[in-house]
Amino acid sequence: MATFTSDGLQIAFDAREPAPGAPWLILVHGFASNRHEGWRRTGWYAALERRGMGFAALDQRGHGESAKPHDPALYGRAAMAGDVLALMDHLGADRADLFGYSMGSRTALEVALIAPDRVSNLILGGVGEALFTPRETASTGAMAAAMRAADPESLTEPMLRSFRQFADEQGEDLEALAACTEATNPPLDPEALGTLPMPVRVIAGMQDRLAGDPETLAARFARGKGVVLPGCDHFSAIPHGLTKAAVFDFLDGLDDEEDSWRQ
Repeated sequence: MATFTSDGLQIAFDAREPAPGAPWLILVHGFASNRHEGWRRTGWYAALERRGMGFAALDQRGHGESAKPHDPALYGRAAMAGDVLALMDHLGADRADLFGYSMGSRTALEVALIAPDRVSNLILGGVGEALFTPRETASTGAMAAAMRAADPESLTEPMLRSFRQFADEQGEDLEALAACTEATNPPLDPEALGTLPMPVRVIAGMQDRLAGDPETLAARFARGKGVVLPGCDHFSAIPHGLTKAAVFDFLDGLDDEEDSWRQ
């Protein structure tokens, strides 16, 4: 297991060196997941290796094999984005392509807002216009309570039960996950998205009720485009071949060529 230190915390990661002159792709997993579940098991490692691409995937703090503090103050978006930037520093990558999924998209977007000169291409998966729906204290508390529930069978709300079951399956630290959901963050500034200079793809399943419309969110970026995946929900989209095709077409510049041909 490779590690680096960020903000005094040990962060675990995997990495495959890119070819000389080729970019790094940084993979940032979602809530209650980890680098192995979010990216290796779902076929991303193998797909990237087949394409000869260099990539690095970290376990976000509170997840996987990384440090798991129980203090909500340590899980702000800026702190988690700082872990990604620290990984890039550790790799010697001045710039990289970023691909986040779900909570990982929030982290990747924060990296782009904090350090736009270090992000070449930004891919936001499992999110949409609901990114700007205020997170109510009640809903945040419900997720934390779901993580802390002594008996997960007592959870009646399907989404909460799904996340708790997923966390249990991964053997995650439930108190760390609860603390992660209780972090306080300033609201995202919609106007700031329009100032970002890099190309952005927003990708979400047509049946993803958590994400909302990816095309509406993509329109907020100066160089954004949304991709809707038919037949996919929040959990089935990440391993799906349609998601891989959308990401690789974007990184290869093929979807821009298609739009140009259609005009």
